[in-house]
Amino acid sequence: MTARTPTGLAGDTKQRLIQQALARRRSEAGEVAGGATLEQAQQAALKVPEAFYRFDQHPGYQQLRVMQQGAARLGLSNPFFRLHQGTAGAETQIDEREYLNFASYNYLGYSGHPRVAEAAKAAIDRYGTSVSASRPVSGDRPLHRELERELASLYEVDDAVVMVSGHATNVTTIGYLFGPRDLVVHDELIHNSVLQGIQLSGARRLSFAHNDWQALDRLLGEQRQHFERVLVVVEGIYSMDGDYPELPRFVELKRKHKCFLMVDEAHSLGVMGATGKGIREHFGLAGDDVDIWMGTLSKTLASCGGYIAGSTALIEHLKFLAPGFLYSVGIAPSVTASALAALRLLADDQQRVAQVQARGALFLRLAREAGLDTATSTGLAVIPVITGSSFKAGRLSSALFERGINAQPILYPAVPEQAARVRFFVSCEHTEEQIRHAVAVVAQEMAKLG
Repeated sequence: MTARTPTGLAGDTKQRLIQQALARRRSEAGEVAGGATLEQAQQAALKVPEAFYRFDQHPGYQQLRVMQQGAARLGLSNPFFRLHQGTAGAETQIDEREYLNFASYNYLGYSGHPRVAEAAKAAIDRYGTSVSASRPVSGDRPLHRELERELASLYEVDDAVVMVSGHATNVTTIGYLFGPRDLVVHDELIHNSVLQGIQLSGARRLSFAHNDWQALDRLLGEQRQHFERVLVVVEGIYSMDGDYPELPRFVELKRKHKCFLMVDEAHSLGVMGATGKGIREHFGLAGDDVDIWMGTLSKTLASCGGYIAGSTALIEHLKFLAPGFLYSVGIAPSVTASALAALRLLADDQQRVAQVQARGALFLRLAREAGLDTATSTGLAVIPVITGSSFKAGRLSSALFERGINAQPILYPAVPEQAARVRFFVSCEHTEEQIRHAVAVVAQEMAKLG
C-alpha cells in the first residue's frame, strides 16, 4: 500500500504540491535561473560592454574600418571585390572597360576553355546541379570516381579524394588526422588553411625559416622524440613569393626523422614540371616519396574544391571519418566535370605549360632588369613586386588600374609591412607584348612613388 501523510495525501503527491508552491513564490519574487532576481539580471546585462554583443563593435571590424578610412583619406580606391563582367583570363572587363589582368589563377586558360565548359554543361544535364547530400549518403556519381582515379594516377599513388573547398581540405585533413600528442612543423610562409587545420587538431605547432631544410633538420632533431606523430608541411609554389622548396631534401628528412610529409600543390600543378605535373615531376620524385599530396581544383584545373592523394589507408580513412568530407555535401557534378576535363587537357597540353613558364620567366627577367624588387620569385606564374609599405602597394595598384592593368596589392597583415607588394599572376594566355607593356608601366609608376 502507498504510505500516506497525516493529511491523507500520498507522500509523492504532497511533495509535488510543495515544489509547485515554491516555484510560484520564486516567480512572484522575480527570481531567475542561478538564484538572482530579475532586477539583478537586468543590472548585470547593463554592465556587458557593447563590443561583446554588437558586430559593428567587434575589434576585427573596427580594425577594418580604420584601414578603409585611412585608404579613403589617402585617395586610394578599394581594389578588392571588383565586378568582372566575363571570363577573367589574361584580359578581363570591369565596369565596361577592358583590362590587362594579372589577378587570376587561370594559369593554363582552362577556365573558359570550350571543352571544359561543355563538360560542365553535360554534367548538369545528366546529374543535375547538386548531389544534394554528402557522398556517403547521396552516393557517388561516375564523375567523382573518374576524377579521383585520374588524380591518383597523376601522382602515381593508390587513391585520391576530392572535397568541396581547397581551404577546407587542409583544415579537415590536418585537423582530423593529428591531435594533442602530435607535432606539426611548417614553413613560416605556409598558407592560412594549414594554420587553421593545426589549430583545429590541437597539435603543437612549430615553424622553420622559409625553405630552410637545414633549420628543419635541427628542429626535428630537438623535438621529434617528444611527440607521437609528426607532420611536416610545405608548398609546391608559395603563393606570395613564387618560389619553391628543394623537395628532395625534405623527403630525406621525413625518412630520417620518421615523420609524415605533406605538400600543398595549389599553385604548382600545371606550372611546374615539363608536362605540368607539378613539383614531383620537376624533381623526378616517386609518388610515395610524399605521404600527403594536397591540391586545389580552382587554379590550373579551372573548377572549385580541393583534393588529397596518397595511400589507400589515408584516403579510405578520410572518406569515412574526416568531418569536412563526411558531413559536407559532395562536390557538384558540373564542378567535378570541369576539373576532370581540365585534367585531361593537361595530360596532352605541353605547349600551354611551356608557354606559362616562358611568360613568367620573361616577366621576371624584365622586372629585374628594370630594378624592381621581385623577392625570391622563380618566375613560375607568381611574381611579386615589393613596394616596402602598404601605402605604396595600394598606390601602385591604383595607378596600374588607372592605366588599364588589374593587379592586386598584398598589404599588412597578410604580409609584413616592409614586404607589402603588388602580386602578378602570369597566364599562358598573356602575350609577350602584354608582359613587356605591363613591366614597363610598373617600373614607371614605381619611379613616381620614389
